[in-house]
Amino acid sequence: MRKIRIIRACTVPQSLGFVKGMLPDLMKKYEVVLVSSPGEQMDEISDTYGVRCVAVPMERHISLKRDIVSLWCMIKAFRKEKPDMVHSMTPKAGMICMLAAWLTRVPVRVHTFTGLVFPTSIGMKRRILMATDWLTCACATHVIPEGEGVKADLLNNGITKKPLKVLGYGNVRGIDLDRFSMRREIKAKLDELCLKDSSKFTFLFVGRIVKDKGINELCEAFDKLSSIAPTRLLLVGAYEDSLDPISEKSREIISKNKAIEAVGPKYGDDLLVYYAAADCFVMPSYREGFPNTVLEAGAMGLPSVVTDINGSREIIKDGYNGLIVPSKDADALYKAMKRMVENTEERNNMASVAREHIATHYEQGFVRKCLYEFYDEILPIEKD
Repeated sequence: MRKIRIIRACTVPQSLGFVKGMLPDLMKKYEVVLVSSPGEQMDEISDTYGVRCVAVPMERHISLKRDIVSLWCMIKAFRKEKPDMVHSMTPKAGMICMLAAWLTRVPVRVHTFTGLVFPTSIGMKRRILMATDWLTCACATHVIPEGEGVKADLLNNGITKKPLKVLGYGNVRGIDLDRFSMRREIKAKLDELCLKDSSKFTFLFVGRIVKDKGINELCEAFDKLSSIAPTRLLLVGAYEDSLDPISEKSREIISKNKAIEAVGPKYGDDLLVYYAAADCFVMPSYREGFPNTVLEAGAMGLPSVVTDINGSREIIKDGYNGLIVPSKDADALYKAMKRMVENTEERNNMASVAREHIATHYEQGFVRKCLYEFYDEILPIEKD
């Protein structure tokens, strides 16, 4: 008898962060192999957890020639590994892994949709993206939408007619409430860096500084708000000018408005200090699967202003733990942010329930338990 062999796959090694915390538990029951494009993060995970990793080059964006090469490499990898299950995440890994797993007759083929790109795309790009999602679902034996919004989009747009199962309340990672808290180390670092400014109301955005995250609308709304109220906006994240640049107008606002601080990407406790320094989180994204930053902000006791999109509207209940505004609407965003500044009692009420809401719905142990139970449903424990 040998352990069931499962492959967990993502397009790029950075995305393996969704899996690595689960590895000790998974490796007790299964033989786990990780697959992604090559990179330092893969080597680090392999060294830390003693898990075997297989590098298959994959492009995040549409590239027919390179995708065919990736598919062939994935087929060879699956033939060699002979997995009992392949579980993929992220769009490109999903299409390539599910097709390769189907072609090599892997018995259990699972894909998790953490977000959909086609709903906000147009023209030929939308048709291509819908076709690739259809192919992913057609080749999979099980499809997991990260949230109810993603599930509805898959069904309503005819991507699949297969039964879809959201695990728990949604989300694939869950929140470590011990880490995301006002720990002594965070308080000390906050004091050391002098990031808290009680004279100004501080908004925080964490994510890629790109058009798709609603940065253009955020810059316009905050520029107007900062002219009438003592406010500050902290932008934590990296620009991606080659993929999805923000407008020149937004760049000018960031450059000229001294109340906006673009501090670049932050990780670990360095990131948590920025949550601790803020009064309100804002995520005006055009599309999400299930935004982890909104969960993290809630765990740190912050109310949020989010757009009415998948994931965000599942985490935030309008008027309860935050406010919801239409996507791509700078004026609505301005009014919601202004409301947060001016209505102290309402904001404090939202903040008071923010962490508890995350604790009861998205605590990391609960989220992982839902996945483990799903694996138990679809996989035997051992194999001849």
